[in-house]
Amino acid sequence: MWVGTDAGKGHHRAAAVDADGETLFSTKVIHDEAQILTLIETARERADEVRWTVDISGRAATLLPALIAYGQQVVYVPGRTVNRMSGAYKGEGRTDAKDARVIADHARMHPKDFTPLSTPAELVTTLQVLTNNRADLIADRVRLIKRLRDLLVGICPALERAFDHSAAKGPVVMLTDYQTPAALRRIGVKRLTTWLERRKVRGADTIAAKAVEAAQSRMTALPGEKRAAKLVCDLAHQLLALDERIKDNDREIRETFRAHDRAEIIESMPGMGPVLGAEFVTIVGDLSGYRDAGRLASHAGPAPVARDSGRRTGNHHPPKRYNRRLRHILYLAAQTAMMRPGPSRDYHLKKRSEGLLHTRALLALARRRVDVLWAMLRDKRLFTSAPPVTQAA
Repeated sequence: MWVGTDAGKGHHRAAAVDADGETLFSTKVIHDEAQILTLIETARERADEVRWTVDISGRAATLLPALIAYGQQVVYVPGRTVNRMSGAYKGEGRTDAKDARVIADHARMHPKDFTPLSTPAELVTTLQVLTNNRADLIADRVRLIKRLRDLLVGICPALERAFDHSAAKGPVVMLTDYQTPAALRRIGVKRLTTWLERRKVRGADTIAAKAVEAAQSRMTALPGEKRAAKLVCDLAHQLLALDERIKDNDREIRETFRAHDRAEIIESMPGMGPVLGAEFVTIVGDLSGYRDAGRLASHAGPAPVARDSGRRTGNHHPPKRYNRRLRHILYLAAQTAMMRPGPSRDYHLKKRSEGLLHTRALLALARRRVDVLWAMLRDKRLFTSAPPVTQAA
């Protein structure tokens, strides 16, 4: 029996098919352990061997860890595949029951084409929670900065242009007390420098000079300026507090990641810091789901795929199905490594000399580094810029 589960936040829909593709049952399963156990027992009573399939492998699929915990075999059928295959089944409508049957039937017809799933280790699960939380915090930070800059444009455009509030902490500290041109002109460069130095701001004199100079560009108070200044003050305080939360979260990620048995190997790769390394581990796990470096590169996206038709052969294009987060991790790591002298920069410059654009050259570098990282993890060896020395037999 193949049981397809269309996972949802409030409930799941499960449908079972036999070896001939006939539907045995279709039922709704609430997020409750008792109902999940009832579903498992129902399936066991109807067949000697049960194979479970899901279309989502994230935290929303709470049925997944329960099935694995009770010794059930679970495979993952991508949602894109389910959507495409739905058109091959009768009925134009799209329902959870139909999707569940499509998932089960497709796994029945292609039993070796999909990846088996397993419960991740406690450390990997903890890293998933921490990295997802970091992504949320970064998104909140971007939103706050955009709102802060928008308000500053309405108060003093020159003051908004004078600083990069997304990178520098000093200007944000200044905005907790001085937001309007009039306030900055009153305090002056010298007193503002002293005020910033007391708050341990680096380059206080430069920040003070640029802020007062920007304040000189506008002498007229605009309507609503006082209220906007209060909002800027609140946003500046929120941004500073959020930066501390991000710093604490990064520290926890670093400490947790370095407890992983492969952390030292991954971090030895130029460009792979603890944050990128932690995200890499949460996606690829122990590499047991990848037969070779090519499979890993295919999952990440840098590896081109063939698109041949008729007499047209040898055509390669970027893939459409890949893990975009994993590709972003490898891209950022390659970009960081390329900025320093070494084999990564040499390879990037080589690809640039061959006529590739910067982005395509970086993706080529990322693909090359996948092979290196795979070999490092396979052989449990740290990165070295020199090629390995082979001993004569």
